[in-house]
Amino acid sequence: MSFIRPEAGPLSNQFALLKQKRFAPFFWTAFLGAFNDNAFKFAFTILVTYRLQVGWLPPALAGLVIGALFILPFLLFSATSGQLSDKYDKAKLMRWVKNLEVVIMLIAAYGFIFSNIFVLLLCVLLMGTHSALFGPVKFSYLPQVLNEGELTGGNGMVAMGTFVAILLGNITGALLVADPVSGSVLAAVVCTAIAIFGRIAAHFVPASPPNDTCVVVRWNPIAETWRNLRLARGDQVVFRSLLGISWMWFYGAVFLSQFPSFAKEVLHGDAQVASLLLVIFSVGIGIGSLLCEKLSKGQVEIGLVPIGAVGMTVFACELYFATYDLPITTMTSVVQFISVASHWRVMLDLGFLSLFVGLYSVPMYAFIQLRSPVTHRARIIAANNILNALFMIISAVMVGALLKYGATIPEVFLMLAIGNALITAWFFATTPSYLHRFFALTKRW
Repeated sequence: MSFIRPEAGPLSNQFALLKQKRFAPFFWTAFLGAFNDNAFKFAFTILVTYRLQVGWLPPALAGLVIGALFILPFLLFSATSGQLSDKYDKAKLMRWVKNLEVVIMLIAAYGFIFSNIFVLLLCVLLMGTHSALFGPVKFSYLPQVLNEGELTGGNGMVAMGTFVAILLGNITGALLVADPVSGSVLAAVVCTAIAIFGRIAAHFVPASPPNDTCVVVRWNPIAETWRNLRLARGDQVVFRSLLGISWMWFYGAVFLSQFPSFAKEVLHGDAQVASLLLVIFSVGIGIGSLLCEKLSKGQVEIGLVPIGAVGMTVFACELYFATYDLPITTMTSVVQFISVASHWRVMLDLGFLSLFVGLYSVPMYAFIQLRSPVTHRARIIAANNILNALFMIISAVMVGALLKYGATIPEVFLMLAIGNALITAWFFATTPSYLHRFFALTKRW
């Protein structure tokens, strides 16, 4: 029996959605998937960095190789996933994808237990495929089961859940392989168990009728990627919004990739300080994502996006200036780090920066879901995933080049702030509806 989206106004608050059958099973399916992706990747990264000596995969390259393998399927399979998500029942697709995750984790369990690097690298590629297949299903499911008044809150919950899952997954992955004797077995058991729990959650996702059963699924990834991008360009406001979201992933990827080096080389902190930066960043995005419903009063309100963009620029600049005159010390622990007053300025800057990232991204996601034609919604979201992957790859290449040619990490943050100001200024100049909504929103306040 298919689920019918309610036509009533928004619920009392977005957390009430967690009591709804149309949302709660889906939320936990997505949460557990993101959690497992990151627990598995980080456990493998720690394993190959500290425990296994692999001549052809040195520790300095391990994270880069694992990250690249995970992103590659988004370029290859997002277009196909978009077609499948428009053509078939999304609940059934979720269950199929979760079945695939269980099989992948059983293969990964073998790789962990027998320290087989090739098997684990294959599983990174397969888990990237699992996530690429799930993405269009996830974001096209929301507008099908939530009414317009709930869409911002629902996207805020999903964004918050995703970043909390990433954070908890990274922490769990590190803890799982900490024990040199039983760590690999623990990683194998826990990652497989999480995949099974995700499959159980998917079982309770209500039926979600297909958008367009007449879609002809074409398997050529290059041709279909181009076709999806052309489809997305059919509505210039939607297409520019896709570019706006992809810029957010470019922006966020710079910080996420530089936290370990920033903590070590600039803040003179140990690995736990790097983890603290990740915690602050994830919590900040979660808070910003949840604030969107409150600030927009339950509407899909793109007027919040300019506020987010300004905050992203201001606090990235402030983070650069906060690194001046930091005390030069030996490697400090988390306790020592937070006991220094000047470090609190850095933490507050990072926290507010990530909060504004949440304010920037959630309304834009909700707007794309609402504005895209129902029959093509999943394919347009697939086009967004393709652009996101491309922007993150470009981000890695550009930051690597800047650092290679002598830029410091704070200088990279400053250049990113300037770039954000220029790019978002162009975006709002060419897409004035965002500014119009911003001025209308400030009048309501």
